[in-house]
Amino acid sequence: MDNNVFLLVLIATVMHAVWNAMVKKHPDKVVAVSGIVFGHVPCCLIAIILLPAPSIECLPYIIASVFIHQGYQWFLLSSYQIGDFTKVYPIARGTGPLVATIISILFLSLVLDNLIILSIFFICFGILVLGIFDRSNKKNLKIIQYSLFTGFFIGLYSLVDGYGARISLSAITYISWSFLLNAFLFYFLLGFKDHKNVFKKVMKKGKQIFWIGGTLSYVIYIIVVWGFTKAPIPMVGALRETSILFSIIIGYFFLKEKITSAKIFSIILILAGVIGLKLF
Repeated sequence: MDNNVFLLVLIATVMHAVWNAMVKKHPDKVVAVSGIVFGHVPCCLIAIILLPAPSIECLPYIIASVFIHQGYQWFLLSSYQIGDFTKVYPIARGTGPLVATIISILFLSLVLDNLIILSIFFICFGILVLGIFDRSNKKNLKIIQYSLFTGFFIGLYSLVDGYGARISLSAITYISWSFLLNAFLFYFLLGFKDHKNVFKKVMKKGKQIFWIGGTLSYVIYIIVVWGFTKAPIPMVGALRETSILFSIIIGYFFLKEKITSAKIFSIILILAGVIGLKLF
């Protein structure tokens, strides 16, 4: 992987951990997730006004991306209704790159060195152990099922956005149109789920997430999708999910969370995977 891609995606993972901590800390996950999704809109509008429109060839990818993101968001919210953030998130984020890797190799004719594949699996398993080793998850299979479905959609939207951005004249406006349409559809669907006043709640209880978290999330994903156009999507996707490592650090220093043996094991596996991606 190119040094510039590697470093920029790593920087994006640190920023990802920041808005991730904001969502983690917020008591109302519907407001938190909605704040991130709606918070994309100001950046999207600026980009759409100032930058060239994406090519017409990538329109099917934009439409597919919007619906796949809906699946991701709704399964994520469903997961939060039966399990807390720390139980759901590791399983979802660890599954995504695995799905992207398997689909890419089996159906998209992507050829990766065996050591690269091993490095991706190290990162993914290092993330997954945080959820797998949680005793309460073992007692509630629905948490695992919903989290796995969430991860499946993460893998899908990574592939769709990666290939869509590659054929777009502007990766930034490709993502901007996708995120803008996604936000409007998400708002519309929330109305059918007894969350009609969610935007007012976001403006009242989640302004920080809307402005800071939404902007960070937008910039991060632009960097990641740019990375998808420069390197194999499974590699960039796996590197992106190392944000869990920085989340552990933020949790320890700022959220007063304990460093457990599972977290230490996770850190070792993730670091081994990151080193493998860089060396091989």
